[in-house]
Amino acid sequence: MNVKEKVLKELENNKGSFVSGGSLATNLNVSRNSVWKAINALKKDGYVIEAKSNKGYQLMEDNDILSTWSISKYLNNDFDIQVFDQVTSTNTLLKEMANDGACEKTVIVANEQTKGKGRTGKSFYSPKNSGVYLSLLLRPDITAQESLFITTCAAVAVCKAIEDICDKKAYIKWVNDIFVDDKKVSGILTEASFNIETNKLDYVVLGIGINIVTPSTGYPEDIANIATSLFHSQADSINKKSILIAHFLDYFWEYYKNFQDKSYVQEYIDRSMLLGKSIVIKQNNNNIKALALDIDENCRLKVKLEDNTEMWLSSGEVSIVV
Repeated sequence: MNVKEKVLKELENNKGSFVSGGSLATNLNVSRNSVWKAINALKKDGYVIEAKSNKGYQLMEDNDILSTWSISKYLNNDFDIQVFDQVTSTNTLLKEMANDGACEKTVIVANEQTKGKGRTGKSFYSPKNSGVYLSLLLRPDITAQESLFITTCAAVAVCKAIEDICDKKAYIKWVNDIFVDDKKVSGILTEASFNIETNKLDYVVLGIGINIVTPSTGYPEDIANIATSLFHSQADSINKKSILIAHFLDYFWEYYKNFQDKSYVQEYIDRSMLLGKSIVIKQNNNNIKALALDIDENCRLKVKLEDNTEMWLSSGEVSIVV
């Protein structure tokens, strides 16, 4: 860490309270002039820091810039968190890092994605200051067939983290979409590198996008009727993003480290918004009407087709018939 990062960490850990320049200099083993330069650099980055004689520096409570330290102070587990103002895609960047040997539990967080990725080649709308966009690197000792459980336990973790920061109930649209108020608020994209020799995964990159506030210009026309956000305004969401990210990571990690227990499966089923509803299955450019019947312990979706044939789906894209 450089001096600016060290100062930010101290201010984040004491957010809303004054920390004297002298104690910062002593604790960080730097000069007071170095502290002063770091404070000015942070202000240029947009941090709102109050300075008072005989009191020192205070990072204001309404400061809502994401940083490694704004997130890590809420964590119960250790992660290597790297925060960027803008990236093309957190998944794309983290896959490059994975191929270069990055360690499990590396996390990329971005304030904006210019080429956010969704499933089946779709994009995920990721405008500046409107959402949480993150990717987590995993190196599990599992087969490709078991990777579905990474997506499903992540979905449960997202739901629980959302409910920790707002009064909305979160539901899951099989396999990987999170809904509140009957609209999509979050999507999950799991991408993996497969080792043919071992028949196992080299790594998994788990991408999460969550709409925090509605963009000032609204959502694009193609998703305007199906997308929503957790909060109505930036003021309502202050200090919530860091907590959301930390809680998601902690919830997910508890499920992941006890992967074989599948303790999350029943909650995944209980949160399903599909069961008993008429749906459309998108398969090979065809729309197939069906009734969603059940989700089993392997998180497969059981459906009944119009000819009364029943089948299990392990993957795919479905939508509810309105």
